[in-house]
Amino acid sequence: MNGAWQRLSAGKAADTALAVVVALLIGYAIVDPPGPSSWWPVWSAWPVAAVLGFPIALRRRRPLPMLGVAATGAVLATVAGAVAAGAIWLSFVPGALVLYQVAATTTTGRSAASLAACVSGATAAVLVFYAQVLPGLPPAPEPSELPPYWPVEIGAICVFMGAGWAAGAVVRWKRETSARLARHLAEAAVADERRRIARELHDVIGHSMGLIAVKATVANHVAEARPQEARAALAVIEQTSQSALTEIRRMLGLLRADGDPHHELMPAPGLTDLPELAGHARSAGVDVDLVVREDAASPPAVALSVYRIVQEALTNVITHAAPTRCSVRVDIDGRDAVIEVVDDGPHHRREPARARHGGHGLIGMRERAAMYGGTLTAGPRPEGGFRVTARLPYGSPT
Repeated sequence: MNGAWQRLSAGKAADTALAVVVALLIGYAIVDPPGPSSWWPVWSAWPVAAVLGFPIALRRRRPLPMLGVAATGAVLATVAGAVAAGAIWLSFVPGALVLYQVAATTTTGRSAASLAACVSGATAAVLVFYAQVLPGLPPAPEPSELPPYWPVEIGAICVFMGAGWAAGAVVRWKRETSARLARHLAEAAVADERRRIARELHDVIGHSMGLIAVKATVANHVAEARPQEARAALAVIEQTSQSALTEIRRMLGLLRADGDPHHELMPAPGLTDLPELAGHARSAGVDVDLVVREDAASPPAVALSVYRIVQEALTNVITHAAPTRCSVRVDIDGRDAVIEVVDDGPHHRREPARARHGGHGLIGMRERAAMYGGTLTAGPRPEGGFRVTARLPYGSPT
């Protein structure tokens, strides 16, 4: 806000200075014209010049009204003979400068109509001056190097008016182009954020529902024979569902916050949450061996990506291979985050890799690795089981 106010104040100051300079030029031309002197008294040159020049100082605040004032003042001064013979075009320079502001801030149709009106009025005024006013003026004491000639006056006015309008139209086009580009980038950012939230929800719901489904199956089969085991399975279901609801509320809170800096959100999961993730997998029948080596602190976004990749890989193990053994290795050295999740495969069957580890989960893991220019490989092992390996290069060597 302060920067915008400073720019606006600087623009007003520049316009005021420009108005003073143009008014002085007009006044000097009226006092010492290239052609016959005006029949008005000499002192009147400065009030006339001030009236013609002051619309420039207010053109940013009210461009269209100031254009009307500048054009009307120049036309009346020309018809009344209060301008400089041979330099009438100078009286229309304020109108050209205000027309620039009109073209830069209004629609093309309106600014083009303003241009046509200004040129038409100026042309008529110059023709009236040369037909009715100039013949009655006393001849110049000395011949001028630039004698009064109405085609030159009209041509100069058209050039200045056209240049002012064209420059303003270009500025407006650039502003509109920049605004469209900014909107496009904002829409792309929103789309990316939606995809990111969808991926997060897929990871959370896929992991939680997979674990809940496994435990619900266990509870259903052992409810009568082993009620204690059934109650333990229900406890895991309760804990998992509560954890999933907490994460879902956090992500929905991102949508509801709408940029509110005072909106409190649950922290995103990271490396410190991996033991809890491994505990959930153990409760579903997967013997998880977790090793995390972090030589340097990782950025929160990297930690979240590591957590999600491990979560999705363990979800696939729970869904397609449990009960089994699984090792999880996470190695972070300040430059790369390397993840390896290896399982021994199901004890009672072996399924093709496509049937076991496919769909949106594998795509989501690859997308997370690709965010950092990394790689992810997944496939069956010759000795049985499945391996997922990811590398996220998030830093550069020092």
